Amino acid sequence: MNRVAQRDRVRYAGARPGHRSHKAPVLLCCCALLCGCLNLGPTQLDADQTGYSRALTTAEKRQTLLNVVRLRYADTPSFLDATQVISGYQLQRSVSGGFELFPTANPSNYLNGAGTLQLQESPTFTFQPVTGDQFAQSFLRPLPPGNLLPLVLGGLPVDVLFRLGVQSINGMSNASSLGGRQEAGTPQFFDLLYDLRLLQIAGLLNIQFEHSAKATDEKEKGSGRIFLAFAPTRDPDLAPVVRDAKRLLDLPVQATKAEVIYGRIPDRPGQVAILTRSMLGVLGQLAFQVEVPAADVRRGRTMPTVGEIGREHKPAVVIHSGRSAPADAFTEVEYEHKWFWIADDDFDSKLAFTMLQILLALAKTSSTPGTLITIPAG
Repeated sequence: MNRVAQRDRVRYAGARPGHRSHKAPVLLCCCALLCGCLNLGPTQLDADQTGYSRALTTAEKRQTLLNVVRLRYADTPSFLDATQVISGYQLQRSVSGGFELFPTANPSNYLNGAGTLQLQESPTFTFQPVTGDQFAQSFLRPLPPGNLLPLVLGGLPVDVLFRLGVQSINGMSNASSLGGRQEAGTPQFFDLLYDLRLLQIAGLLNIQFEHSAKATDEKEKGSGRIFLAFAPTRDPDLAPVVRDAKRLLDLPVQATKAEVIYGRIPDRPGQVAILTRSMLGVLGQLAFQVEVPAADVRRGRTMPTVGEIGREHKPAVVIHSGRSAPADAFTEVEYEHKWFWIADDDFDSKLAFTMLQILLALAKTSSTPGTLITIPAG
């Protein structure tokens, strides 16, 4: 065979001597990617769960802060709960290709193909306003001592917990937003909280439950008696603290525990009467300790800030205000062209605000869904 005929056979086969096409491997990889099994569910589960959890937490913190600020300016609070989050995905993919062979064609046109891959996300959020009986049960009903005190067993600071959720103990008053002679509270109240916190840290303060022997279901068992218990100690630094706490509670020195009841004054000796707040009362108390511009007070847009006396010289949650919030704020919200925020480097305020979120979660009651607001965000 002569060289001309051999050259024609090579050209007819669709390749030049020494020429290698790189399109074939690339197209094969694209086809494998498009046609393979893409398991989006397991891949997206962790990302969606983490992402939406962070977003819901951030939204709840801002909603709580906004309602506190609204109450500061005598504005109506509003609570909107996210009841359902649906994140849907739609995957569309297609691939096409072809092979053409012409003796006189350019080698780059021998092989061609195309592929498309489209991923569409369609999240939907469902919200339910808290109104009616659900609002009354969740925000107007005082927190039961049986729901509040077990949080001490969970390690939450008892002094911060009582500053938020308790109005008085045995007649000793916490700060109040209602005004009057005891607007800032009584010094003995804060002295007692200081002692209880020291005993909690030392492991000498405990919460005990006594269920009725006649209880037949979980609801009855949960409505038993609750006691504030003091463990004995020979520590020369802690023994005086135990005696002082019992003195403030009007308990005998030899007492090891006292029954906790709801009320302002004990029914009989040996009891501790705790008057708890409603969640609206908790939010209202924090509201009247928010830092606000002095001009707003002078113009009558809000009342002067309520302070505290005794050992406490700052609010449980310090909320700042200004023209703009810092970029690293723990949480922030805009209201009436002003920004209100909690500083990220204020650990005490962050802890108290987190405890407030826990109290809000405990106060909420489940009910049959009423008005629902569904927002497709696709």
